[in-house]
Amino acid sequence: MFFSSKGVATLLSVSISIVTTAFLSLVEGVSSFALGLTLFISFAVSYLLVSITFEFLIFKEVNEIRSTLDSLRKDDVSFIPKNPKRSMNPIKRMNEEIYSYAFIKQREIDELKKMEAFRREFLADVSHELKTPLFAAQGFIHTLLDGAIDDPEFSKRFLKKSAKSLDGLAKLVRNLLSISQMESGDVSMNFQDFDIRRMARDVVDQYENKAAKKGIKLQMEEECMEPVCVFADPDQINRVLVNLVSNAMKYTETPAAVKIGFEIGEKEVTIYVKDTGLGIPKEDLNRIFERFYRVEKSRSKDKGGTGLGLAIVRHILQAHGNSVHVESEVGKGSTFSFKLPKGELSS
Repeated sequence: MFFSSKGVATLLSVSISIVTTAFLSLVEGVSSFALGLTLFISFAVSYLLVSITFEFLIFKEVNEIRSTLDSLRKDDVSFIPKNPKRSMNPIKRMNEEIYSYAFIKQREIDELKKMEAFRREFLADVSHELKTPLFAAQGFIHTLLDGAIDDPEFSKRFLKKSAKSLDGLAKLVRNLLSISQMESGDVSMNFQDFDIRRMARDVVDQYENKAAKKGIKLQMEEECMEPVCVFADPDQINRVLVNLVSNAMKYTETPAAVKIGFEIGEKEVTIYVKDTGLGIPKEDLNRIFERFYRVEKSRSKDKGGTGLGLAIVRHILQAHGNSVHVESEVGKGSTFSFKLPKGELSS
């Protein structure tokens, strides 16, 4: 009882009223009724003032601090306001500091949990991606060692399959190293002015025959025939275009088309790669740029690739201070676009 606001208020009020009445009794001529009235009034007023002061300025905040600490022990931070208001009450300010500290720590814990989940998923994905070509090549080589090498036809076919598996493994490792270097900032960008329309034309020429064999029409949007100059790293942007075009061809069913186009603004050029392929479900749009993420894992395996192309695209454009955007509708296709600052054509 005595550790509550009412208990403390009662003790202080009794003390104040007794002292006040005792001093008043020293005055000559004061009646017993006046002393009793003084005792009652001083007790009542003191009790109200002390009770209100302790309840709203001290005990209420102390109880909130205790409740905050109990919740933190249970890892429950749902009560924490994101933007606590500053108060003049020092105890309330202490409570607000606990709120802020708990909020920051909870955010750090949530981030660590996300990183831990991502690490586990990443290790599982890397292990799986490395295992597939490695075990395939291992199986072909052991088959050759078990006697198939004596048959020229079998040995040549198995060696080609082994080489293809090892090439895929080498590509995967190169892509992983590239992403690691980009994330650590070890890749230096060589910014310069260049004609991106000519670069896109070269990419189309590079993949035109492959697209034709799949029944895909790969072409440039012919709205812009003049050179389109941008300021960026040409090697890295070429890598972006190659990844976007190859990705579009991979997930486009025939008959279909893949187009590269441009939208020229006052200060920036928007480059887009549009396809009429399978499209991407809305729930997957926020994750397609993650490493090894595949929209349809079972079908994606058959289509090949390392699952790192779009992750590399994102990192390259982030190094350019930009980002890649995607618009997609299932069954109608997707459009990937990014912006680059305009450059100046050399005379």
